[in-house]
Amino acid sequence: MKTRITELLGIRYPIVQGGMMWVGRAELAAAVSNAGALGTITALTQPTPEALRNEIARVRSMTDQPFAVNLTILPTIKPVPYDEYVQAIVENGVKIVETAGRNPEPYMPAFKAAGIKVIHKCTSVRHALKAEALGCDAVSVDGFECAGHPGEDDVPNLILLPAAAAKLRIPMIASGGIADARGMVAALALGADGINMGTRFMATQEAPIHENVKRRLVENDERNTALIFRTLKNTSRIFRNSVAEQVLELEYKEGATFADLKPLVSGERGKRMYETGDTEDGTFPAGLAIGLIEDIPTCAELVSRMVTQARELIHGRLAAFVTES
Repeated sequence: MKTRITELLGIRYPIVQGGMMWVGRAELAAAVSNAGALGTITALTQPTPEALRNEIARVRSMTDQPFAVNLTILPTIKPVPYDEYVQAIVENGVKIVETAGRNPEPYMPAFKAAGIKVIHKCTSVRHALKAEALGCDAVSVDGFECAGHPGEDDVPNLILLPAAAAKLRIPMIASGGIADARGMVAALALGADGINMGTRFMATQEAPIHENVKRRLVENDERNTALIFRTLKNTSRIFRNSVAEQVLELEYKEGATFADLKPLVSGERGKRMYETGDTEDGTFPAGLAIGLIEDIPTCAELVSRMVTQARELIHGRLAAFVTES
């Protein structure tokens, strides 16, 4: 499959694995890249820049295909040495970076000087255009369906993708609500040059999280996500479990602040849950795509199936709608 994204990133198929905290590790990224898509390791999953250097080396020991590093730039209680993480990325020869969160402008000169392709994750057309103006090589546009932070505009991809495609000149990756070939073909039809999947890649054999978490994704449907932090103007879509229900109760009935909610949503609890398999011990991001997840394949099986079915859809079902006058 040939699109502007496959050409830009040097990959066989226009499929990107999203950067996910605690999930985007070498095992998953290498498996995705070996399948012909783009695997991604998450920089801040690693506790230090030196640990990130080691993780980059681990990916390289498992694949000779292109891979990316996700760097999410967010305000934190404990300062993050972003400059040092950027230095680790540059000095270790990474060629593709996905930035997310705050504006990546302070780090663009270092990335560009190193010949790194930068993809910035956006939740609106205006932010995508700003990323283009900053010199980003591509954008990943997240619709309201996505896991994690979908922004505050509540615009689903059926509207957001063509609206962005109409104004952007750089390639666009569609993110949010995609888990199979139907979503991929639809995204391409709406103007995207590729797709990004996070939740779907969590439910693969190589994802480095407990089997219980994967089974919960398979067993539940599109109604089993929750939007928290809406009253704080920092909306986040997570899996709906008992902890998520507690957060919603506190947030809407008691007007809780982030400080009140922090013990329930701490990253350490989420990390522990991925390790122990106690899916009621913390919170974890999950998109509406859980309604489309029915199995736990290998990454190679998932990518191959999507590509095969996408071709069948394009040349079969969709082609059948076209008649010559």
